[in-house]
Amino acid sequence: MKTFSEEESAITNVESMAKWMDSRFSIPGTNIKFGFDALIGLIPGAGDFATLFISGYMITILAKNGASRFLVARMALNIVIDAVLGSVPILGDIFDVAFKANIRNTKLMREHYVEGRHKGGAWKVIVPVMLLLTLVVGGVAWLSVQFFVWVFS
Repeated sequence: MKTFSEEESAITNVESMAKWMDSRFSIPGTNIKFGFDALIGLIPGAGDFATLFISGYMITILAKNGASRFLVARMALNIVIDAVLGSVPILGDIFDVAFKANIRNTKLMREHYVEGRHKGGAWKVIVPVMLLLTLVVGGVAWLSVQFFVWVFS
């Protein structure tokens, strides 16, 4: 069983990692902050996978330290949004600088551990996301069929 100090240490480590990933550096003369997420993301394909892996590792640490399924699902959704939109060349890197998924996740984490928010099951997040994903995939499939019908007719 983990002690409170081990849990607090894990949370502090995740917050430090999030800062390095999302807001460790700034553009001189501006208030724009960025981290290794935006820098590593400049490497096509591998960079986005690496940042997704690091963000996933951070969630794993929190899950091992008592994060609720709802919190883990919300954090995973932030990471998926960051990974999908961040993978778009150039615009994705700008998105990474603005969205800061890891900082968002540490805010959710603090709200969970300090304020007792974000408790419960993951179904409140998973079901709507799966429905939306089904609609998007279905729409893309329908558009693809319509395109092929149009091309070959």
